[in-house]
Amino acid sequence: MKLLDLTLREGEQRPGVEYTADQKVGAARVLDELGVDYLQLGFPIASEQTREVVERLDTDAKTTGIARAIPRDVEAALDAGVDVVDLFAPTSDAQLEAVLDAPRDEMVASVQQAADLSREGGAEVHLTAMDGFRTEPGHLDDLFGAVEAEWYTIADTVGSRTPAGVTSFLETLETELEEVGVHFHDDLGVGTANALAAGRAGAGKADVSVGGIGERAGNTAFEELVAAAAVGEEPFSLDVEESSLLPVVQRVLETLGERVEPDKPLLGAEVFSHESGLHTAAMLNEPSTFEPFDPARFGGERRLLFGAKSGAGAARRLLERAGKEPTESNVDALLAAIAELDDEIGVDEAVELAEQVAADP
Repeated sequence: MKLLDLTLREGEQRPGVEYTADQKVGAARVLDELGVDYLQLGFPIASEQTREVVERLDTDAKTTGIARAIPRDVEAALDAGVDVVDLFAPTSDAQLEAVLDAPRDEMVASVQQAADLSREGGAEVHLTAMDGFRTEPGHLDDLFGAVEAEWYTIADTVGSRTPAGVTSFLETLETELEEVGVHFHDDLGVGTANALAAGRAGAGKADVSVGGIGERAGNTAFEELVAAAAVGEEPFSLDVEESSLLPVVQRVLETLGERVEPDKPLLGAEVFSHESGLHTAAMLNEPSTFEPFDPARFGGERRLLFGAKSGAGAARRLLERAGKEPTESNVDALLAAIAELDDEIGVDEAVELAEQVAADP
C-alpha cells in the first residue's frame, strides 16, 4: 500500500494554525527519510508558499498540491511546480447541491477538463472524490472511468464511516481497488481502523498524517497505521523504515511546533512507561508480559519506573539484578528507600539503590 502524507496540508486547515516555509521544508525532508510515496504540501491557489517550498525541496517522494477542478486552481498548482495535481470535487448528492450547486454531468466534465490541463502541464494526476464514502458506488465508478488519473481517492470527508462500512463499500466498487486510495477523518475515533480495513479490502493507497493532526478530529495517524499493520500482521505491506518511525515522526512534530498528549498512542511520553508494581515486577523478567510489541522495533524506548507504586515483587527482582539476596529485610529496606524519593527512578538507578540499601549476607 502506498502512503500519501498530508500533514503539511491538513495541519494548516485547523483554526489558527499556519506553518512557515522553513517548517514545511524541514518537515518534508524528515518525512522523506521514512520512504513515503507522496508529500502533500498545500493548496497552491490559496498560498504562493507552495512554490517556495517546492523550489527548496529535493525529495524521493513526489510532491502534491490539491486543486479544485477549475482551470485557475490547476494553473496555480502547475506554477508551483508540484509533481502531482490532486484534483478534488464533491461527488455525493448532498455536496453536489450544497457545495457545487451543479448537476453531476457538469462536475464530471469539469474534472475531465482539469485532468487534461494538469497532464498537459506535465503533472501526474490524482482525483479525490470529496464525500466519496457517502456517494453511490456506481457514480464513483462512472466518474473514475471517465477521468484518466494515476490514483482515485475516496474521501470520508465528514468522518462518518466505520471499518465494516468501509469494507462493504469498497467491495461494491467495480473500479480496480489497486488504483483506489482512501482518505479518512477520525471523528469517530476509527481513522486508523478504517485505513486498515481499506488495506485488507485491497485499496492501493492511504492518506496519513503524523500524529493524526488534521482538521476537526484529525486524520489517519501515520505512525499508528504503520505499527498496526506490522504488529497486526495485516495482509498488505507498507514500504516504510520501521526502525526509525517514531524518532522521525517526533522530529516532524518538533519542526512544526506540534505537541501531543502524554497518552497519545505510540507518541505520548507515557505510552511506553510502566510503574505499576505488578507490571514492573513481571517486565523485569520478560517485557512482553505487558507490551504488545518491543518499542525498539519502531525506534521507541520503554521506561520501567520505580516509586510509590512499586511492590515487593519488583523489589526482589531489583535485588537479584544487584546481586543481593532478596530477603524480607532487604525488600523492606529497598521499598522504604524508594518511597522516600521525590520522583520515580529508572531501572539502572533502582538497581544501584538496591546495591546501596541491601545488607550483606
